[in-house]
Order: sequence, then C-alpha cells, then structure tokens
Amino acid sequence: MDFLFDYGLFLAKIATVVVAIIAILVIVKSAGGRHGPRKGSLEVTDLTEQYKETVHHLESHLFDKPLLKAREKAEKKSEKEKNKARQHEVKTAAKSGELSVAREPRLFVLDFHGSIDAKEVAGLREEVSAILAVATEGDEVLLRLETGGGMVHGYGLASSQLDRLKQAGIKLTIAVDKVAASGGYMMACVADHIISAPFAVVGSIGVIAQLPNFNKLLKKNNIEFEQITAGEFKRTLTMFGENTDKAREKFQTEIEATHGLFKDFIAEHRPALDLEKVATGEHWFGKQAFALGLVDQIGTSDDFIMSACKDREVLQVRFVQRKKLAERLAGAGGEAVDHLLLKWIGRGQRPVM
Repeated sequence: MDFLFDYGLFLAKIATVVVAIIAILVIVKSAGGRHGPRKGSLEVTDLTEQYKETVHHLESHLFDKPLLKAREKAEKKSEKEKNKARQHEVKTAAKSGELSVAREPRLFVLDFHGSIDAKEVAGLREEVSAILAVATEGDEVLLRLETGGGMVHGYGLASSQLDRLKQAGIKLTIAVDKVAASGGYMMACVADHIISAPFAVVGSIGVIAQLPNFNKLLKKNNIEFEQITAGEFKRTLTMFGENTDKAREKFQTEIEATHGLFKDFIAEHRPALDLEKVATGEHWFGKQAFALGLVDQIGTSDDFIMSACKDREVLQVRFVQRKKLAERLAGAGGEAVDHLLLKWIGRGQRPVM
C-alpha cells in the first residue's frame, strides 16, 4: 500500500509540473503578444550567385586549369562590357532627366509553409508589398508553396495577397513540391502557372468542421452546462451543451455556403476546371492533378530556379520577424499549445479548408 501511495503521489507531482509549465507558456505567450506589432526585416539572397558559385566549384574538379582560366577571362570581359553599357544607360538617363533606368527582368522567389491558422501570411504580405514597390515590367514571382490548408479567413487573406501581384501585372508561378491542399490549393489557383512534383498532394477542394461533444458525460456526472446567447444562431453546435437538429442543419448550411464560395473562387481563377469532378474534397498526386487540369506542369521548384539562374537574376525574398524574449522563452512549447487549442477549439468553431 505504501508503494502505491508513493507512486500515486509521484504521478500527481508530475501532472502538476506539466500543467504548471503549460500555464506558464500560455501566460508568457500572451504577454509577449500585447506589445504591438512584431518588427522584422527583409532578407534578400542572390540565388543566381549561389548557383554560379556551385557550378564553378564543381567545374574546378572536372576541368583543367587552362580551360578554366580561359573561361574566367571570357566571363570577366563579358561582365565588363555589361557594366560599361549599364553606366552609359545611367548617364544617358541622368542627362535626359529620367528618374529610372530599364533593367533586365528578375525572378523573385518566396516561400510559404502554412500552418492551420495561416499566421505566415503576416510575412507574406510584407514580402509582396516589398516586391510591388520595386518590380518592373517583365519581372516574375515564384512562390514555393507547402501547406495542407487550415482556417478559411487565414487562407483567404493569403490568396488575396497573391492576387495583389496579379493585379499589378506581375506574372506569378507557384511550385508545389510536397503539398498544396484545400486552403493551399486556394492559394495555388491564383497563379498564372502551377508546377507540381509528381507525387505532391494537390486538391482537397472541400470544407470541414468538427468538434467533440461532452454533453452526455456531463449529464452522467450530474454537471449542468449553461450557455446564454443573444441571436438565434449566435452559436449553433456546442462542445458541452445538447446539440439540436436545427443547430446541425444551420451549421451544415454554413459549411455548404463556404464550400460554394471556395468553388466560385477557383472557377474565377481556373475557369477550365471541371468543378463537379474535382471539388469533391478528394486529393490527388501531381500526375493525376495534371491530368485533371489542377496543375499546368510536372516538375520541381529546383528545376525552375536552376533554369532561371542561367539567364536572369534570381532573388529570394524573405521577411524575418525578430522574436521577442517572451516568444523565445515560449519556444516549441508555445507552438504545441497553439496546435492543441486550434485542434480542439478552433476547428470546432470555424470551418477549415
């Protein structure tokens, strides 16, 4: 008996510590988010230069020195001529009073690895705004997209950010190397051109909302649950109250309406799609998606970028937010709490796509 008592006490202590840690993480995370918007900065990486350095490094092991020196000499001569021509353009523009000088088209590369609540849209909007501020005719944006979707409003905003590029006349290509499903495909369909890896997961044009109901458990333990609302449909389904057929019918209507908006959005951007065939909530692999018209090309983002690096400047643009001390302390534990709350509460109260 003493052993069982000590063992039970030990488990109780562990449970108390775990609960305390979670509570502290939630408090720290909440405190860290009450001091206004987080600051950050843009990081720009020259992918063309990285590509050239990689090629030169490998060639140094493949070719003899005389050939490499001759090639290097030719490249320097070509670069010198380009710089000379560029300087002439600048001088001519300055004399004529022009404010800008034409340049070669660039490819801007963005990354979006989306979570359930699409919080990454905060960085995406900064990246898009920065590109819109400097982009000129002929520029293009490649978005490497990876997400299984999530909250409707979050992915709706992410899609709207991409549509800003389209409205400005900038060509948008989206590459799906792993997954762009549901809300992810909502983002992808905005593109002028969609590239998919052969086994990337694409589609899932549907809407889902689910939540547990503990009403029978509460009744069994003689626990009453009260909920007061103003407005007949302020709350339809509930986790603790007794759900009615009328509430279920209303919630189903809302889900169907959201699905209708989803399909209308896709029809607007990809009118050739047979929505009756693809908007069933199913997902497909890349080659299957290509056959259905969900994507335009089979390939990877790596192939696209390597090809672009051969004839134009490719710049990766990334908005990096500086984490506060409170956020750093929360760390992975805070993300775990977010995931748990979204899974048990958010998914039940809001439709997910």
